[in-house]
Amino acid sequence: MNDPRITRLAEVLIDHSCRLQSGEKVLIEAFDLPDAVLVCRLVELATKRGAIPVVSWKNNSVLRSMYQNATPENMQFLGDLEAHRMGQVDAYIGVRGTANSNEFSDVPADKMDLYQRHWWKPTHIEVRVPKTRWVVLRYPTASMAQAANMSTAAFEDFYFDVCTADYAAMAKTMEPLKDRMLATDRIKIISPGTDLEFSIKDIPVVPCAGDCNIPDGEVFTAPVRDSVNGTITFNTQSRYQGTVFDGIHFEFKDGKIIHATCNNEPEKLNAILDSDEGARYIGEWSFGCNNQVKHPMLDTLFDEKIGGSFHFTPGNAYDEADNGNRSQVHWDLVLIQTPEYGGGEIYFDGELIRKDGRFLPDELQGLNEGL
Repeated sequence: MNDPRITRLAEVLIDHSCRLQSGEKVLIEAFDLPDAVLVCRLVELATKRGAIPVVSWKNNSVLRSMYQNATPENMQFLGDLEAHRMGQVDAYIGVRGTANSNEFSDVPADKMDLYQRHWWKPTHIEVRVPKTRWVVLRYPTASMAQAANMSTAAFEDFYFDVCTADYAAMAKTMEPLKDRMLATDRIKIISPGTDLEFSIKDIPVVPCAGDCNIPDGEVFTAPVRDSVNGTITFNTQSRYQGTVFDGIHFEFKDGKIIHATCNNEPEKLNAILDSDEGARYIGEWSFGCNNQVKHPMLDTLFDEKIGGSFHFTPGNAYDEADNGNRSQVHWDLVLIQTPEYGGGEIYFDGELIRKDGRFLPDELQGLNEGL
């Protein structure tokens, strides 16, 4: 694809998300891209800013072979190499295509666990996320358009519109919600199959407007680790480690997922949650606030931003909103509360704050625009 909008996207990534300065090093990691145009623009722009770009071009078919043949020794070695490289850069841009979103679906769970434990966790959770300015995104492809039930041309228009949004304006609309959340202790959420309560008292709140995800549009915090009680049923499918999970349902007691099931792969679901102790606790709770994204498309970076949604995340907490939970897992699961997806209510300390996906307080009305 040779589209002038790619240059605008590259500018957002280099100047807004990474805030790249002269002399800094940026790792550009590309997976299964159909062409190199975006990577080339990123290299050109980084160089013009006086920065040093480093490119890693990866193929998921090759990675599948590596994961299938994984041993603790080779995953440890590769993880050490990747973590060392990540530790040398100031910024990271990760771009993923979707030649086959199910490429890893037949990799045995124990092999994927070796990758998560020895490669992903030390490189991304322990180095990239807390120590670099990072941003991750998808690249528009025909398979993404198909997942979104759109023509390729229409999807490309949607993709560039939503990915190059006015993130400065978005940030302003999020500030009143941040203030409300910081002043809140108890959260109650009601939806079909969901009756959930937890505390967010004294946990930081982070608005996200193009800094780490493209597209963006969320305000996140984390529940107090042992405060989650009740049940939740997610109405959005989720792909994790190459498997699509449908109808995930959790039951919580004192913060821990004590029962987990889904419509199609309950054994795989529980194997992920048994990866380590922290995988059965929640590391993030976040409002989706990008009203240009209205329907799920089996891509977490888009689905978790859906206006009128929230996501609830088993696994590792981010340092910026830390409840102390640590895990090699960080799995954003989405529940949409707009009327066509069953509706729902969210209460802050007993006050109804959002109903059927729309915020009710006057100071939060800006978050409803375009919903």
